[in-house]
Amino acid sequence: MSFFTEIQIPEFPWKMDYSKSMMLMGSCFSENIGQKLIDLKFKLDMNPFGILYNPESIANSLKILLQKRIFTEGDLFNDQGLWNSFYHHSRFSDTDRQIALKKINSRILSSHEFMKTADFLIITFGTAWVYEFKETGEIVSNCHKVPASEFKRFRLGVSEITETYRELLEQIWKINPAMKVIFTVSPIRHWKDGAIENQVSKATLLLSVDRLITGFGNRVCGYFPSYEIMMDELRDYRFYAEDMLHLSPVATDYIFDKFSKVMLSKKSDTVSKSVLKIRKAFEHRPVNPKTVAFKKFIQQNLLQINQLIKQYPYLDFSAEVSHFERELALFKNDRNL
Repeated sequence: MSFFTEIQIPEFPWKMDYSKSMMLMGSCFSENIGQKLIDLKFKLDMNPFGILYNPESIANSLKILLQKRIFTEGDLFNDQGLWNSFYHHSRFSDTDRQIALKKINSRILSSHEFMKTADFLIITFGTAWVYEFKETGEIVSNCHKVPASEFKRFRLGVSEITETYRELLEQIWKINPAMKVIFTVSPIRHWKDGAIENQVSKATLLLSVDRLITGFGNRVCGYFPSYEIMMDELRDYRFYAEDMLHLSPVATDYIFDKFSKVMLSKKSDTVSKSVLKIRKAFEHRPVNPKTVAFKKFIQQNLLQINQLIKQYPYLDFSAEVSHFERELALFKNDRNL
């Protein structure tokens, strides 16, 4: 007997593996999934503009990457001592305007190159509600605590979103014809929009994605049902964080496990288990690092890393190797004292 409704996820016609590269764009849910892929050593570029919530802001960011647009001093504004960009998350802001520009432009240049050869583009829509800056008429990605009175708030329509992405994806495929696009709708509720408005917003996003996949076909586009998994399989508040809106670590792990089963190749799944074992060893902090047993533990992990790199030279374990070698050096120094 089954005690919950399980989402049946159809097989995707293509799989991700360690030889493939991925670009992730969108809400904080995309960062949750993206960080897990980074920890497993997959090659990816995650949110080169920071966290983005609405389809229009994500589309604008992708257009900037396509054009390789360079930001200038006039693109930034100062508020309470910080230089900000309406196209970027606050992680790109700085008290020094030139430093802010350097962070923004260096990321645009590197992400432009990455997008030209990326095998997958994963887009996570969070909300259909947008904020338009009255002074310029542009939809912003981040309000940066500018007073709400400076913005016009409204909800995008299904036709607006689908038309924007039909044109955008055609442009992307001109420079990267092999790229596959995966859409998902964030299961995180935007409660500030209101309960009913949040549901209408999510419905708008779901309808838009459905139209895009129907139009382009599942050979180039796909949908991963993260929203549906959360709403149906995990419909219990124990799977939420303390704010009762964001996902708990358990829920994130569960959805990522579902993602892995349908999106990652079997070979990658085997490799990822070995990588995860090394990651856990990397994060392990011993009670007594001066024991011979801990020395053997370090040496075994360095050996395993070398074996993995020989098989899969594109894996990057530089951080882990530096950590283990540093621990080994400290062990030897203690023994010599």
